[in-house]
Amino acid sequence: MSDSTQSRDRGGRRAKRFLSPQQKYEAFVQVLTGEMTVAQCADHWRVDRATIMKAREVAKRGALEALAASRPGVRSDGVDPELLMARDEIGRLSEALKEMAVKVTLLEGKERWG
Repeated sequence: MSDSTQSRDRGGRRAKRFLSPQQKYEAFVQVLTGEMTVAQCADHWRVDRATIMKAREVAKRGALEALAASRPGVRSDGVDPELLMARDEIGRLSEALKEMAVKVTLLEGKERWG
């Protein structure tokens, strides 16, 4: 794109243009995959090269934080279905054991103390 077709501010600089998160991600992927250089990508999106570099850094930092937070075998929502099933089973078995204790006490009778 030539300089004459780009909008300029009063100082002759390129007017600020803001990219949406989706556009930033697309620019990041274009540079990451080698589809475009940083300069080509900046020209394509009509932004400064620093904007593309900043989007790259933010995406890299976000990806590293997300990978550091994820652990194999741990669900991100904190709910483990096996744990829930085990707790239900413990509750069911506890109730069954109480019922059996009452039946044994009634059938065998209770010895007098004393």
